[in-house]
Amino acid sequence: MLIYMLATAMTVAMLIATVFGLHQEAQRIRVKATTKRFEGFGPHKPYRHY
Repeated sequence: MLIYMLATAMTVAMLIATVFGLHQEAQRIRVKATTKRFEGFGPHKPYRHY
C-alpha cells in the first residue's frame, strides 16, 4: 500500500511541475512575441544616409 501512495505522490508532483514549466514557457514566448516588431518580408539591408 505504501508503494502506491508514493507512486501517486510522485505522479501528482510531476504533473504540477509540468504545468508550472508549461506556464513559464508560455509566458516567455508571449513576452518574446510582444517585444519583436514586424520588419516586413525578405532580408533587410540597413538604411544608409549619404
